[in-house]
Amino acid sequence: MIDDGRYTAVVDRIEEGIAVVLVECDGEPVEELHLGSEELPEDVSGGTVCRITVGGGDIETIEADLAATDERRESARSRFDRLSRRPDEPGS
Repeated sequence: MIDDGRYTAVVDRIEEGIAVVLVECDGEPVEELHLGSEELPEDVSGGTVCRITVGGGDIETIEADLAATDERRESARSRFDRLSRRPDEPGS
């Protein structure tokens, strides 16, 4: 389990009621948690960025960070758009 503190985490996927949550440190995954989907806030789905608080070795809070989720999705979309352009297109 991860040390007590606040972390950024991303819901990788939810399958058969189990959420796979990747806990990050400095933007890199450091821990993979498997949680019941009922433990997550209602507005969480695959790709949602969350803020989690761990205390006493247990997850105390999980909050969706919808602004960070939108930023990551826009960044990924922009990166995909750049990579999908032909080299001779403007903006490449």
